[in-house]
Amino acid sequence: MSLQHFSTKDRILHAAEELFAQQGFGATSLRQVTSRADVNIAAVNYHFGSKDNLVNEVFRRRMDEMSRDRLQALQAAITRHPGELEPILAAFVEPALAMAQDRHGGGAFIRVIARAYAESNDTLRKFLSDQYGHVLREFAKAIGGCVPGLGKEDLYWRLDFLSGSLTYAMADFGLIKRPASVSEATHRQRAAKTLIQFASAGFKAETI
Repeated sequence: MSLQHFSTKDRILHAAEELFAQQGFGATSLRQVTSRADVNIAAVNYHFGSKDNLVNEVFRRRMDEMSRDRLQALQAAITRHPGELEPILAAFVEPALAMAQDRHGGGAFIRVIARAYAESNDTLRKFLSDQYGHVLREFAKAIGGCVPGLGKEDLYWRLDFLSGSLTYAMADFGLIKRPASVSEATHRQRAAKTLIQFASAGFKAETI
């Protein structure tokens, strides 16, 4: 992708996202980012201040929009379908799968998320928890209202399992591949429907 028509800040973010996806956070240097973005190191320092802040901003520019979409969809689900679990799960799943299919770097960002799971980066984990933990808590509260017999620990375990399954589905490297005859939108809708049904059964299952 040519980055020349983007602003300096966006070029840096695009370059960093691609390199983090390919190499990971630790193995990517600021010099590599500046080379890919065709900017000097002063531009990175001006816009981001440090590599840690650059990593955070790579997440923020995707996660802010997805979190907003999720919370709006959650409120709509609670209002229109009170007490129903699957619309709440759809509010969690569908915005994430839509982001994964975004042609403007969505696929690269999914690999960045996988890197975040794989690499031990306490600074990043704290940033994600501080910035987006409230989204998970809102969903946990809403899901808990639909399965009142489920204890808090089991609820959070199952929400973790849903998040992991969703990341796997977003990466699209599982057993199910999109047939050439099926559009990306249709494939995404099928993936969302199947995952929502699977998760709904999981949340409603009796505890051991």
